[in-house]
Amino acid sequence: MAGTWRLGDRTVNRMGLGSMRLTANPDTGVAIRVLRRAVELGVDHIDTAAFYRTPGGIIDAGPGPVRHATELIRAALRPYPNRVFIATKVGPDRRPDGRWAEADTPARLRRQVEENLRRLGVTTLDLVNLRITRQIPAQALAERFGALADLRAAGLIRHLGLSNITAEQLDVAAPIAPVVCVQNAYSVDLRRDDDLLRICRERGIAFVPFFAIAGRQREAGAAGEQSGALRRVAARHGVTEHQVRLAWTLHRGPHVLAIPGTGDPAHLEQNIAAAGLALTGADLAEIDAAG
Repeated sequence: MAGTWRLGDRTVNRMGLGSMRLTANPDTGVAIRVLRRAVELGVDHIDTAAFYRTPGGIIDAGPGPVRHATELIRAALRPYPNRVFIATKVGPDRRPDGRWAEADTPARLRRQVEENLRRLGVTTLDLVNLRITRQIPAQALAERFGALADLRAAGLIRHLGLSNITAEQLDVAAPIAPVVCVQNAYSVDLRRDDDLLRICRERGIAFVPFFAIAGRQREAGAAGEQSGALRRVAARHGVTEHQVRLAWTLHRGPHVLAIPGTGDPAHLEQNIAAAGLALTGADLAEIDAAG
C-alpha cells in the first residue's frame, strides 16, 4: 500500500478512496460493495463531503432518489472499524435557488459540520477540510477557519485541513489551529502547486491531491505530450495509464496521500494495485520531461 503517513493523530495507508463518484450509480448496492471491498483491501482513509450527492450535487447523474456519499459510507461501514479515518469538507454551499455559493459565516459552516455528523452517524468528525477559493481575503479565511477551530475546541471535529489553497493562505490559517492536511488539485499534468507540496513536506503536513487521475483533462480538457510518456511507461510495466498517474503521484513524496474516486469495483482494484507500482528513475524522468 505504498507505506503510511500520519494524518493528525492517526497513521493511514497512503492509498485512500475518494467518495465523490459513489453517488453516480442509481444502484447503491454497488457503492456499498466498493466501500466494503476497499476496507478489505487495506484502505483506511476515505474522503467525502455532504455536498457529494446526486442529483443536485457535484456529480449530477440525472433523476432518481437523492444519494449522499456520506450516507452510503454510513450504510456500508457503520459501526466503523477503529482504523477507518473519514475526512470530509465544508465550504461549497448549494443555495435554495440551485446556485453554488460559499458557506461564509460561522452559522453556515456549523450547519455543514452538523450535516456531516448526522449523515455519517458520528458524534465527532475525524477531519474537516475547509474548501475555499483562492481569491478570498485573508481576513475572511481567518474568520472561517477560526469558526471551525471553535467547533474543534467544542469536540465536534478532531482535526482540520484546507482545500484549494495557496501557500500564503496556509500561512494565514496555521497560527489559528493545526493544519494536518492540504487538499489541492494536483497531477502529472497539473503541477502549479509544486512549491506548496514541498512546503507541506517540510512542515509535516499531508498533501492530498484531487484530480490525480483526471488531471488537466478535468480542468482544461487535454493531456498533451504527457499522455504519450504515460502510455510508454504503462506499456513497459503492463499497467494502465491511470495506474501510472497514481504511482507517479505517490512518488512525489512520503507525505502525499492519494484519494482516487471510483464507483466501479474493478477500477477500485486497479487503483489500489497502483500503490505497489514501483516506477524507476528513468520512468519518472521520462514523465517529467514530457511535462
